[in-house]
Amino acid sequence: MRVMSAAVVISILSFSCVRTLASRLPGGPNALAVLQVRADQAEPRDKCFLYAELVSQMTELAGQQFNSGDSAQASKTLELIRRYADQIHMNIADDSRKLKNAESLIQRTGFRLRDILHEASYEDRPDVETTLKQLNQVQTQLMMQVFKR
Repeated sequence: MRVMSAAVVISILSFSCVRTLASRLPGGPNALAVLQVRADQAEPRDKCFLYAELVSQMTELAGQQFNSGDSAQASKTLELIRRYADQIHMNIADDSRKLKNAESLIQRTGFRLRDILHEASYEDRPDVETTLKQLNQVQTQLMMQVFKR
């Protein structure tokens, strides 16, 4: 019972954070929030790709935040990226749809995060490096699953 209530609280908090962050994306103020809800409610075989898409869009947002000098908000975005990268890891399945597309998307997202790392200030680099390391691990797991097929 406590686990379920904690999951609900975390979901509500992350939804409100995503909604706030999404207001900065060109796709509209609710773009990330809608994608988060779609990913959370998707069938298990679709979740992996939807979370990869969410991580990709949030990485773009983090880049915009770093470029505008909003390191605190970018750090929060990186934290959410790591949380959704965990969701990708937990939702990799043999019957996942678009597994190769998810792997390619995470690979491109890793390249983008590497660019952000090179432009980040010294204080922000550890946070970006941690996120990049996690994305690289997820990308490797996705690639292994693709080759396993």
